[in-house]
Amino acid sequence: MVANRSEIAVRIIRACQELGIKTILAASEADRESMPALLADRVVCIGPPKATESYLKVGAIVMAAVGTGAEAIHPGYGFLAEKPELPEACSRYGIIFVGPKAEQIRQMGDKISARQMAKNLGILVIPGSGMVQNLDETFPIAEKIGYPLLLKAAAGGGGRGMKIAKKPEDLKIIFPEAHAEAQAAFGDGRLYLEKFIPNARHVEIQIIGDRHGNVVHLGERDCSLQRRYQKMLEEAPSPGVPPETRKRMSQAAIKISQAIQYESAGTVEFILDQDSGKFYFLEMNTRIQVEHPVTEMTTGIDLVKEQIRVAAGFPLSLSQGDVRPSGHAIECRINAEFPREGFRPFPGRITDWRIPNEHGIRVDTHCYPGYLVPPYYDSLLAKVISLGQDRQEAIQRMQSALEKCFVSGLETTIPFHRFILNHEDFRKGKIHTRWLEETLLEEYERHERN
Repeated sequence: MVANRSEIAVRIIRACQELGIKTILAASEADRESMPALLADRVVCIGPPKATESYLKVGAIVMAAVGTGAEAIHPGYGFLAEKPELPEACSRYGIIFVGPKAEQIRQMGDKISARQMAKNLGILVIPGSGMVQNLDETFPIAEKIGYPLLLKAAAGGGGRGMKIAKKPEDLKIIFPEAHAEAQAAFGDGRLYLEKFIPNARHVEIQIIGDRHGNVVHLGERDCSLQRRYQKMLEEAPSPGVPPETRKRMSQAAIKISQAIQYESAGTVEFILDQDSGKFYFLEMNTRIQVEHPVTEMTTGIDLVKEQIRVAAGFPLSLSQGDVRPSGHAIECRINAEFPREGFRPFPGRITDWRIPNEHGIRVDTHCYPGYLVPPYYDSLLAKVISLGQDRQEAIQRMQSALEKCFVSGLETTIPFHRFILNHEDFRKGKIHTRWLEETLLEEYERHERN
């Protein structure tokens, strides 16, 4: 059973088809006519369009799996992918969960305990605090850490519940906001403080482990191009990581994964301070990532198939020596958003959909002409991934592909991605995690006005 929607559901279904595994799609009422629904062997409706009444209901999904005789559930990413309640329910009903154990999800999902574990292993973490209970308690801790700093959700992810404070007065405003946002998003309003590193890169290491004690890494990805802490463009390898740093990051990721006896695909994320050259453990995501295709393109390893094999009890089909990344890959996330209006979501019907699938280009999508993009979910329409012998060729191939894209009926982020690819800073790799918001957005707005 595929307990997800959109392009990741298509991705999982096609991997299953290649493995000879039949699929059942758990779909909301809004997705009964979607591409994943057309591709799956069977479709089961699990509730109304709102995710809280369908994709986020553990009971509905597990009962649908039991009722249809599904042997396993793949959660994709988002929704219930990092909720330990799903693998726990699967275990009760004898269903295989395609992902890590519930205790591994729980251990790494709590950012404070994950930071402490990394520290215990001798891995640097960004200077910060434990849980802060209230605003009065926060001020002296903030002074000790030093401004600017980040206020973050202990159970967070995706930038929700995360705020920057440049001075004490900012804390008065952002503390209640961050608490409310974290409570609404995760049902957990706990917060902690972390030193903010201005000239930083967001670098992550892809790992995969099995129940037999094997863990390998598949190299790193650069995810520094972000807006409101949401990734927009990723690439592999990172243009800003020296070889020795890359090696030490990979070793740290393996060390963390082995410490918790990790099973399935996962990502260990780091912040690289480009001024000092030091890297710090940020978090571990216990699921397949949106940006996993850039790793697949540079390694030739199908991560979803490997996830399924590991869940079935097989050992990894590869050793560390089998992983030989080559070339350079870039992924652009094409969203149904209007960049000129603050990236306003733009649901609606796609009247024409033409995205080239040519040499060196991969397109992961669930869209087609006539598809109605619903207003209830994430606005991701497609991921366009380019592969070149080097970074320059990957950029050129991506530019060529995006220039040939034609989507009508709604606004997309394609023009914004073309602007990024043409920017001198991006081409030279001179970016950081705040570059897009602090530099590029203003230039893009001027460009659009002219």
